[in-house]
Amino acid sequence: MKHRPLFIATAVIEVGAGLALIVSPALAVSILIGGSFDTATDTVVGRVAGVALLALALVSWLARNEEHGSAATGIVAGLLLYNAGAVLAYARIGLRLSGIGLWPAVALHVAMAVWCLALLASSKR
Repeated sequence: MKHRPLFIATAVIEVGAGLALIVSPALAVSILIGGSFDTATDTVVGRVAGVALLALALVSWLARNEEHGSAATGIVAGLLLYNAGAVLAYARIGLRLSGIGLWPAVALHVAMAVWCLALLASSKR
């Protein structure tokens, strides 16, 4: 399996998203879903989500040189779950809310999920 490009792309993308949520959760959420994010609770939840994305970026970055083995396959499977879950969540939210970044985010997560599926399918052969 060729995990390196997926791991690097994930690390770069999630660092950006994570930092945006940590620095300005209200702005990041407004761009993504067009909704307000104006309470202290919203800010805490947004920042916790940002830290979670930074953790995902860190795991991906540290795994970038792992080409084989169950740990690398497990990370790809986890990224598949994350990307597929993100697509479902955004699509559901998108039924009622729509920020300028919603559909680009959906497209990005679909592409990343397909990439993960392709890597997992190639490892089975």
